[in-house]
Amino acid sequence: MLRGKILLRINRRLAMTLIFVLLLIFTFLYSISFASQNVREAIVKVYTVSNSPDYYNPWSMQGPRSSSGSGCIIEGSLILTNAHVVSNQTFLQVRKYGDTQRYSAQVVAVSHLTDLALLTVEDSNFFEGEPALSLGELPETQQEVLVYGFPMGGDMLSITKGVISRIEHQPYVHSSNVFLAGQIDAAINPGNSGGPVLVDDKIVGVVMAGIPSAQNIGYMVPVPIIRHFFKDLEDGMYDGYPSLGISIQDMENEGLREYYQMETEMSGILINQIVPGSPADGNLKIGDVLLSIEDYTIGNDGTIEFRTNERTHLNYVIQQKQIGEDIELTFLREGEREEVKFNLSRSLKKDRLVPMEQYETLPSYYICGGLVFCPLTKDLLNIWGSQWAQSAPRELVCQLLNNIPEKEDQQIVVLLKALAAEVNQGYQNVNTWVVDRVNGEKIWNMHDLVEKIENSQEPYIIFEDQWNKKVILDKEKVTESSQEILETYRIPLDRSEDLLN
Repeated sequence: MLRGKILLRINRRLAMTLIFVLLLIFTFLYSISFASQNVREAIVKVYTVSNSPDYYNPWSMQGPRSSSGSGCIIEGSLILTNAHVVSNQTFLQVRKYGDTQRYSAQVVAVSHLTDLALLTVEDSNFFEGEPALSLGELPETQQEVLVYGFPMGGDMLSITKGVISRIEHQPYVHSSNVFLAGQIDAAINPGNSGGPVLVDDKIVGVVMAGIPSAQNIGYMVPVPIIRHFFKDLEDGMYDGYPSLGISIQDMENEGLREYYQMETEMSGILINQIVPGSPADGNLKIGDVLLSIEDYTIGNDGTIEFRTNERTHLNYVIQQKQIGEDIELTFLREGEREEVKFNLSRSLKKDRLVPMEQYETLPSYYICGGLVFCPLTKDLLNIWGSQWAQSAPRELVCQLLNNIPEKEDQQIVVLLKALAAEVNQGYQNVNTWVVDRVNGEKIWNMHDLVEKIENSQEPYIIFEDQWNKKVILDKEKVTESSQEILETYRIPLDRSEDLLN
């Protein structure tokens, strides 16, 4: 009898414990379901109509094109998405998860460098009662993530699961610039762009690209880049990323390190070029060996350890800074260790001779005697398609091998093509030709080209390349034929707006 009572008490305790555990599990699952439902309600689909410039006919546009992407609601009645989802947009709408109505939206801020954009909706009903997602922390490798969005294959919300494969610097497709990126193995397809990558219902990244030729390799803009974007906007203006202004060379070769008098325990990278007018100009010299940046020791391969046993490019440290902040460097000059501190006062975009992709900007052009001149840009190279490196003219592609200007505001001026007319007879097959001089004088940019042509008192306009090949036009005939050529080819002006003044 006593044994039976003891067993009954034990069974009751077991039953109560079991009920308690089940209640905990139910509460946990309910909270997950509730949180997931809140997340779903914060996801939006973005509908975009865009119109991009035609860089081969720089006075024209390509025409409207429709596309869609994803985004999520964040604090401040804002929507976070990719810049490439809304670039060159002419009409923008968003639709909430589970809703049928589309709302007109506007771009509040955009970072084309890091492929991020913020949108808002004027109709206050859009955000009323909707949850807002917040930012989390940079996830660890192999940490599980969820990707939310509206990819191709259906119209309903898609949720895929994966892990963070690695975190390192990668080229961003939208800008051709290299920034910290997270690689994920969750399924990503067209339409996922701009959707959040979540850990514990917090944003750890924004989907930006997938690799169609690979199996489940996608990339996200990680949360440190998103935080930098938000901090930059605190003063109401987006400034971008600062530039140090140097070109570097790895020092993995022992003989190279010995030549520059590096001690055995030292590691670093060699400065082989300095951009004119950059923060480094006057503070560092060609031949200096950069040993550390802030508190990070630089490896001989140009990387720093940003987390334990995880390395990425030293630009990680520079890209944590805002324009106008100071940076501290330690370097070796002729065997002597030195330190310097200076202000990162200049934007990254001024460092390049050939600008990378530009958006919401019309191409620069000038027409003289039916000859169309424009600056060399990555957008111009893109007219040869995604394989432009193989299909574009060698003379243009090779300009990217050392993409550093000799002086500030320098451009490479290209004779793009000839609009056939009597005044340019014999030159109608001349195209994508880099112009070096006008009437014997070096030209540095498009403004310089226009000024030298229009201020010249010579009877002929002589264009030359660096190998002394010449294109010569009669200036009087150029003046006489100018308006007729524009009317024949239905071109409104002989130059772009940036060259009117």
